[in-house]
Amino acid sequence: MEKKVKRRYRVFAIGLLVLMLAAIRFFEQEIFYDPLIVFFKSDYLLGIIPPMDMAKLMFNLTLRFSLNSIISLTIIYLGFRDLNILKFSAILYVILYVLTTAAFIFLILNIEREHYLALFYVRRFLIHPLFLLILLPAFYYYRIRESGRS
Repeated sequence: MEKKVKRRYRVFAIGLLVLMLAAIRFFEQEIFYDPLIVFFKSDYLLGIIPPMDMAKLMFNLTLRFSLNSIISLTIIYLGFRDLNILKFSAILYVILYVLTTAAFIFLILNIEREHYLALFYVRRFLIHPLFLLILLPAFYYYRIRESGRS
């Protein structure tokens, strides 16, 4: 009985964390400086990239990535309750941040119209918790395979 109660609390906590991710997305324009939000909502392939404060943009992208990552890592931990999975995920998040930030900066500094779509997708990896959607099924599959071997 106690195990079911603990599981309910974990499911409830995961639900709250998912709502927090949704709130970050819903209130993105009020919370974060990102002139590219409006740019990519328009017909961006025909427009020119808006002027932006690069330092402020990078700070806000890092802040948003960090918030999404902390929430995502908490979801992963609550879902699997395994410190090794949590550590592995944290390392992957750091690697993802370094690679996507480098690509983002390169694309911004060398922007041409034909790179707008690449910039859109690289930025999307930085500002949305897409990595969580990749890791959860992967770890679930790993768990199923490991339990089948026992």
